[in-house]
Amino acid sequence: MAQEPTEIDAADDVQAVERLRAAREQIVGELRNAIVGMDDVIDQVLISVFSRGHCLLEGVPGLAKTLLVSSIAKCLSLSFHRIQFTPDLMPSDITGTDVLQDDPETGHRKFVFSKGPLFANIVLADEINRTPPKTQAALLEAMQEKMVSAGGNDFQLDLPFFVLATQNPLEQEGTYPLPEAQLDRFMFKIHVDYPTEDEEIDIMRQVTGRASPDLKAVLSKEEILSLQALVLRVPVADHIFRYTAKLVRSTRPGGEDTPDFINDWVSFGTGPRACLNLILAGKARAILRGRFNVAIEDIQTLALPVMRHRMGLNFAAQSEGVRTDDVIRRLLEQIPADEKLYEAASA
Repeated sequence: MAQEPTEIDAADDVQAVERLRAAREQIVGELRNAIVGMDDVIDQVLISVFSRGHCLLEGVPGLAKTLLVSSIAKCLSLSFHRIQFTPDLMPSDITGTDVLQDDPETGHRKFVFSKGPLFANIVLADEINRTPPKTQAALLEAMQEKMVSAGGNDFQLDLPFFVLATQNPLEQEGTYPLPEAQLDRFMFKIHVDYPTEDEEIDIMRQVTGRASPDLKAVLSKEEILSLQALVLRVPVADHIFRYTAKLVRSTRPGGEDTPDFINDWVSFGTGPRACLNLILAGKARAILRGRFNVAIEDIQTLALPVMRHRMGLNFAAQSEGVRTDDVIRRLLEQIPADEKLYEAASA
């Protein structure tokens, strides 16, 4: 049975929350030396890191998605590998393979496992949807189990471990849609949009006017693991659980309280993993802002990146030009967010 936190533990947690809030400001300040704009994208990637989630960043080429991921790895002092996903990439190219080597002591030859680029703290799966589904599927075990199986042996990955994948919009030539099972492994699907006019001018000034800046490490690996454990200890009130369940369950067609527009437009709704990720991400968002409690506003803010890749729209929605983001926004407007309503249901 889990022990209740002591007063000393609680005081330590409050101090840790303040350290994380300050560290977030430092990380964002360092990233500003390399990245222009992308405030929401940076915020969501940091939330996923501290809640042990994986991210899928979608946007056209040239929007600094790769630069963002490598810059975050530097600020967090974590090992980083980039895998360029191509049509000819094989699963063993990312997980590793057995290599025949001579044993100098015995003189015999034996197979030794050579680790692939998945063995890093942050793995950038660049243009993940340009490689066939067989290689895309090779990421599943590593993302879920934090280990790689090869040659009948299991190899644990070094923690913390994150896959931050980038993909081009599916309508571009040479792309393969990710399987639903793999999409569900990503905590967030983040849309990376074009910069504003002012931001684009700043990008030109910054990139063409000086050499690439040296980013400073803000947190160590041990501190990140400690702060990830802190996220799990953030308390969540019962009315937050009820609101989250109501929001997620309302995406499923045919339910007792499902809105009509969901029945008209949605072929399948979000599963229980959406609930889990909303709560975990809500905890991380709260402490990154110096709060030790989750609010309904945290859940609402994170609904789009958590839910947009876990819903399927039918032909009627597609023919009307309806997107999953449109459905989720309408749902957020329709589901009541009055805390007292859910508190009364909990009583």
